Amino acid sequence: MPPSFSDIVEEARLSARALLDYGDSFFNPTVRLGVTGLSRAGKTVFITALIHGLTRGGRFPVFEPYATGRIARARLEPQPDDAVPRFDYENHVRTLIEERRWPNSTVDISELRLVIDYQRQNGADRTLTIDIVDYPGEWLLDLPLLSKSYEQWSVESLALSCEGPRAKLAAPWHEHLKTLHPEGRENEQAALAAAKLFTDYLRACRDERFAMSLLPPGRFLMPGNLAGSPALTFAPLEVASDGSAPDGSLWAMMRRRYEAYKDVVVRPFFRDHFARLDRQIVLVDALAAFNAGPEALHDLEAALSGILDCFRIGRSTILSSLFRPRIDRILFAATKADHLHRQSHDRLEAVLRRAVAKAADRAEYAGAAIDVVALAAVRATREAMVARGRDKLPSILGTPAPGESANGEAFDGETEVATFPGDLPADPEELFNGGFRGLSSTPSETADFRFLRFRPPLLERAANEEPALPHIRLDRALQFLIGDRLQ
Repeated sequence: MPPSFSDIVEEARLSARALLDYGDSFFNPTVRLGVTGLSRAGKTVFITALIHGLTRGGRFPVFEPYATGRIARARLEPQPDDAVPRFDYENHVRTLIEERRWPNSTVDISELRLVIDYQRQNGADRTLTIDIVDYPGEWLLDLPLLSKSYEQWSVESLALSCEGPRAKLAAPWHEHLKTLHPEGRENEQAALAAAKLFTDYLRACRDERFAMSLLPPGRFLMPGNLAGSPALTFAPLEVASDGSAPDGSLWAMMRRRYEAYKDVVVRPFFRDHFARLDRQIVLVDALAAFNAGPEALHDLEAALSGILDCFRIGRSTILSSLFRPRIDRILFAATKADHLHRQSHDRLEAVLRRAVAKAADRAEYAGAAIDVVALAAVRATREAMVARGRDKLPSILGTPAPGESANGEAFDGETEVATFPGDLPADPEELFNGGFRGLSSTPSETADFRFLRFRPPLLERAANEEPALPHIRLDRALQFLIGDRLQ
């Protein structure tokens, strides 16, 4: 299909913005780093830990320019985009360290500028600016809608809602759908009811018992100031993918609102933020998918493939920087690695690598670098060998949040406990085909990898110094994302 006039105009606007960004970066070398995460993946904690470690003396032995002392200092400066909220770093640090609570999840886009003074490997002093753009992963999953008609989206959404555990969750919406007549007169109340039931279905899919990841439109689950607007009051209908809506019909009404959603929500995000990124990290709570079963893992695989298809990927050149920016490095990170013993960290990486394998092959062919890491941006547990009978079992120790409970036992938020997470299978396919039953170190128990919600660690504060936040492989993530720009 040839590009429409609106598509050509949009491309021209993107090229003009890219030219301005390139001019700024020519005199002030800058990397725009996108940070996103699927539901409950911990992106707020990741950004907070990254900034804290670089500005407050974290332990990053794998991050070469930092470990070798070539980074003189890192500091925060005012962000460049006046219309974007600032990432609330200071309050998030206070919440983690002083209150020992996890920060609230962000539901909107935010930004923070980090400036790094460093010495190149040839001895020259340089400065690199990192603009960190934090946005919900649900917004990323909306980008494929730009290339789909309302009819195509309806057919795909209905087909997906009939698969696996989704079918039961979608039952109330499906019942309402039977009462609707797409070619009948437009009806505001019918649209409101359909949108509510469709949103309830999406919200139920996101519940940790099912841990589904493929849930567009993303703003239905975090509407913000658009709550109740026509742009968020539509739902799929049973229509043909190549059909045509009669004027004044419910079908035409839904299609009009779907197009408004793309114009009001999706295109501005793509144009003003997403299309300007240079590097990207996607955080994934893979453990939640493990617990929910093979259907959730396959759903995660489809979501990650869709995410990779959204990126303008490839090797960055002067020409692409001038007119068509590309993301040349993408890191997928399985979070909450501290819920597993270290002997399973490589296996956690292997499972995520399996989930992105097909899409990653396409990206690498285009010249982009893709990597996978298992990490914990803030490590809430430590490891120990704990005696159980005559055996000593590898375990993790941490302080469960107050109100958490297990086997009828409530926790006070102060007492450390030991848990036995068990091992992930050596072959990732066991998780995808349902062959893995989650057996822990003792055959009579079943492992639940999100068993407890641990509090952030209690840190010992040295005299007049803010303590470093412990982590797992955060330095490896930094090395991949920006290490090459600090050589």
